[in-house]
Amino acid sequence: MGGMENPELSLPVPAPLPSPPLSVTQLAPGAYPSHASAPTGNPFGETAGVGEDDGRAHPVRNLRKRISSILAAIGAAIAKFFAAIKSFLLLLPKFKLLTTSGTALVSVAAYSLFWGWEFAAGFVVLMFLHEMGHVIALRREGIKASTPMFIPFLGAAIFSKSLGDNALAEARVGLAGPILGSLAAAVVAIVGAITGSTFLLALAYVGFLLNLFNLLPVVPLDGGRAMAAMAPWLWFLGFGALVALVFVYPNPILFIIILFGGMETWRRWQQRKSRSLEQAAYYRVAPRARVLVGAVYIGLIVALAFGMYETHILVYAGHSFRSI
Repeated sequence: MGGMENPELSLPVPAPLPSPPLSVTQLAPGAYPSHASAPTGNPFGETAGVGEDDGRAHPVRNLRKRISSILAAIGAAIAKFFAAIKSFLLLLPKFKLLTTSGTALVSVAAYSLFWGWEFAAGFVVLMFLHEMGHVIALRREGIKASTPMFIPFLGAAIFSKSLGDNALAEARVGLAGPILGSLAAAVVAIVGAITGSTFLLALAYVGFLLNLFNLLPVVPLDGGRAMAAMAPWLWFLGFGALVALVFVYPNPILFIIILFGGMETWRRWQQRKSRSLEQAAYYRVAPRARVLVGAVYIGLIVALAFGMYETHILVYAGHSFRSI
């Protein structure tokens, strides 16, 4: 037992008796020295040290020890768990690619319910290239931007602290998405025309439509970003067009865009009405730059409408494109 193994807790062994040594069995019950304990069933005749028990003498003490050990083990496990969580949070910024790929897979699975996984995967790739146009433009402006995050049935989004130092920079960032997205859809259309693939033609058509829709002149869509440098009052025209569109094609996604678009348009217009020096500086755009933004904006609309016309098919894989 523990008392015998620890010399600090055991009693000193009595000095030998002057008479011939007697075995334990020869001693009478009352013949033990006063400072020694009588044997308690120990076949080797060893005496128990102070504080030592046989596991039955102090059941409450044993229970407390066990509970203490269990609590210590639980505490250690909790400490390790929170240490692991802390390490994960510190490493999370390094796993931005996992966020992009994970949400992309979720979006592919969601769109597959309607289009099949091949078409859904192609559509998500086109959205990714569209959003990367914004990311590239933001980085050219010296602004750090997140990688794209996909939201099923709502598209994709990137996050940054700002869209630029002025309305012209905001317009460049806004138009960069449709420019790269339109080029990607055009490549798909050309390959589809060469190979005669109705799959690629249908995919290109949806890609053109996606980029054209984003050019509606209402914030937070890309067309609204371009209007910041051209003519901010056109936000109201674009918002009215969006409201009219929802009556023609009732769609929950359009309702969500109307909600956020209305709030953003009102907020930004109120800021402009403040006529502060900061607001005046933000929306100050040279006439030449304003004309250039307008030319790119209108040119994109014409090119996308032409692309939709050339790639429009009535039916693909059981999905009708007659109404769009």
